Amino acid sequence: MTDVWDLVHGERAALAADLERLDDEQWRTASLCEGWSVHDVAAHLVANALATPFGLVRGMVLARGDFERMTQQGVDRHRGATPRETLSSLREVAARRTGPPTRLAPLDSRLVEEVVHGEDIRRPLGIWHDYSAEAIEGALRYQARTPASVGGSRETAERVTLRATDLDLTLGDGPVVRGPALALLLAISGRDVARADLDGPGLGLLSGP
Repeated sequence: MTDVWDLVHGERAALAADLERLDDEQWRTASLCEGWSVHDVAAHLVANALATPFGLVRGMVLARGDFERMTQQGVDRHRGATPRETLSSLREVAARRTGPPTRLAPLDSRLVEEVVHGEDIRRPLGIWHDYSAEAIEGALRYQARTPASVGGSRETAERVTLRATDLDLTLGDGPVVRGPALALLLAISGRDVARADLDGPGLGLLSGP
């Protein structure tokens, strides 16, 4: 089993290489994160890589306890004046091994950030990336067991059986949803664009409250 941090660092480096090839207009492209451009998501990944337990507490205080406000403040703080500045920052933090307290965000949550947000950037731009199977599996397992209140997708995943067609992986015991593990991860993470890659009697249960 590859060390999780090695997987995270590999995905950060790969994303930086893809971002290097973008022009300014592409950086302004709307990402899969509602309200955020490609540039905004890249800035969020910089903020995320710089996260520490103390920084999380401080950020929540400054945001008056509002997690979404804190996240947006992180984007605003780390979004460079130009795409090149943000890309430079992303490269500088690529090898970091810090994060929120593990009791709040276990290490596998780093995989979710890199894989899901990597696709938030790449899919609107038509960029294909060959993610590590271990990274996708770790991220999918984490999302499927983690409540939405702390950023996961357990409430959605537990309605169905998630059956990966490219990995030896089945999660859950409801109606089956089958497809590539990456598409399953994106779908339970609220990225409806991935539903086109899935099928099965449980597919309709991935939507709704």
